[in-house]
Amino acid sequence: NYIFFWFAPDVLTESVIAAACSRVGQSVLHLDRRNYYAGNWASFTFNGLLSWIEEYKNQQEVQITELEQVWRSLIDEGEDAVPLSTVDSSISNLEVFCYASEEEEETKAPLTSFQPVNAETVSEETNGDSTEAQDTVTGDDATASDAKTPNEEHEVSEPKEEQHTSDISEPSQSQEEKESQLISSPADPPVEVEKKITYQKLVKEGRRFNIDLVSKLMYSRGALVDLLIKSNVSRYAEFKNIGHILTYRNGKVEQVPCSRADVFASKQLTVIEKRMLMKFLTFCLDFEQHPEEYQDCTEKPFREFLKNKKLTENLQDFILHSIAMVTQQTLTEEGLKATQHFLRCLGRYGNTPFLFPLYGLGEIPQCFCRMCAVFGGIYCLRHSVQVKAVIDTRGQRISCSHFVVEDSYIRDEQRQSTAYRQISRAVLITDRSVLPSESDQLISLVTIPPLESSAPAVRMVELCSSSMTCMPGTYLVHLTCSSSGRAQEDLAPVVSQLFHVSTIPGEEPSEGAEERSKPAVLWVMYFNMRDTSALDSSNYSLPSNVHVCTGPDGSLCSDYSIKLAESVFHHILPDEEFCPPAPNPEDIIYDGDGPQAEGPGFDESTNTEEDKSQAEEEGAAHEKSPSTESSEPAEMDSVTQQAPSDTTPPSEE
Repeated sequence: NYIFFWFAPDVLTESVIAAACSRVGQSVLHLDRRNYYAGNWASFTFNGLLSWIEEYKNQQEVQITELEQVWRSLIDEGEDAVPLSTVDSSISNLEVFCYASEEEEETKAPLTSFQPVNAETVSEETNGDSTEAQDTVTGDDATASDAKTPNEEHEVSEPKEEQHTSDISEPSQSQEEKESQLISSPADPPVEVEKKITYQKLVKEGRRFNIDLVSKLMYSRGALVDLLIKSNVSRYAEFKNIGHILTYRNGKVEQVPCSRADVFASKQLTVIEKRMLMKFLTFCLDFEQHPEEYQDCTEKPFREFLKNKKLTENLQDFILHSIAMVTQQTLTEEGLKATQHFLRCLGRYGNTPFLFPLYGLGEIPQCFCRMCAVFGGIYCLRHSVQVKAVIDTRGQRISCSHFVVEDSYIRDEQRQSTAYRQISRAVLITDRSVLPSESDQLISLVTIPPLESSAPAVRMVELCSSSMTCMPGTYLVHLTCSSSGRAQEDLAPVVSQLFHVSTIPGEEPSEGAEERSKPAVLWVMYFNMRDTSALDSSNYSLPSNVHVCTGPDGSLCSDYSIKLAESVFHHILPDEEFCPPAPNPEDIIYDGDGPQAEGPGFDESTNTEEDKSQAEEEGAAHEKSPSTESSEPAEMDSVTQQAPSDTTPPSEE
């Protein structure tokens, strides 16, 4: 059997490769210098994210001269040392701003009405070659604040009563008469007081957050969903359908009509525009059958093709930014394929083509790691390796046939080219949705066209508390775009357009101000992330059995990472199937449950009567107390487990 090593064990690409190799009987060992799973695909609680920010700012590169004394004596004759980086430089320009009040507890003005969110669950199951996708809406589990007593309510509403009576021409009354009228009047119904979210509240409820470093969604017919179905890894996760697809136009957020029902129900489109849009979307579904329609524009931008179709500016923006989700420079054929893929994903699990995993995107790498562990994979956190030999920081030498490493571990001297793109990211915690609706438990995808001609389009994903990524009463917002500079410079103008950003922490906008209608930003983090998806194996000066996997790319889905994982797997094991289906728990035969293998020493004719009776007693005892072991990614200081030699898993969770 091969022995494989993976750095950054739960980065999506490496996790898929590990699960695929472990599933076909290979021995897999994951080592990670970090103390958490998933690398740049990780999900953090709010408190965990604050700790990660401090650790990231304080990390320092270890000099090679300091490492030589550790591993120089362990290198055999004829071997070359390839030192690896001890610092993750894939993230830069990290900036954090807090706009929530830092006081202990505050309350907003009393609300005139209070409507609790009803919990509802929508689930859809598919059998055979499909998977389960659950669209779950969960009501807030936080209890509402206690209602005020009638006397307290009179005290709160008294200034309003005085202002109201002063506007009406009536004879003046003494203060005692006014108080007597208030006391004698019937008590108003209880008024709920909305508690203002402070920074202390965010820290206290920090475990309710699951904040992703990468913002992506899953196309319902994309490569990742197909792999989850094929490999049966989907059993380890739950998913929620995206409820809204929105766009930002003319200073306001609007819903994008992307299905037949949405088109006919849209109030933003005229009757003529609805007819034009339906005709164009119908053409895109099978555009390959009509090459004469686009053959002359294959080398032209998709935007120009839309103009040639005489679509209005309104429809061009909808199609380019919110349906095809391509740039102004994208060629026509690529834009048509993107539109077709969007339309084919509609209706599989809901009215939109996207799914999101509950508890954050970091669940997906861990699902594949769980499958790897079930089939014998071993995991070690806080255990880094310094050279490709392989020698770890504790001076232990371990042999391996293939070495799969994430790009952030490669030093610049091992790179042929350091020209790579950057992604600008922002993570916001806000107090309400950008588009209030009847249900406040919807996930929304918002596309913001370039605010300036030179600026990139921005993709925004707004997550509600039912996605298990934020505390009730807040929303978690992810902004992503291609970088033209620092992330704060790229995304701050978009944040100020869609949200209220106070100049003083906790400050409320004045009454009647336009800012009051916008959601308030409580906390925001900006950072740039390296996009190395354009690099390939020729860009690295490394041995042939070292396979480098790039980090997250800037696209909305994860198809690139899945295709890269399959490519690396077939390069290592060209004759094996990629991620074959894992057996169902009830189909697994554990050791001792099935018939004994044939061979010398196991033939029935060679067994004595005493051996047979002993075997029967052991079999009966085994049936009375069957043993099932559980194996999953866990923190281990040393490797003590040996992988199985066959493809039958020794255990199942």
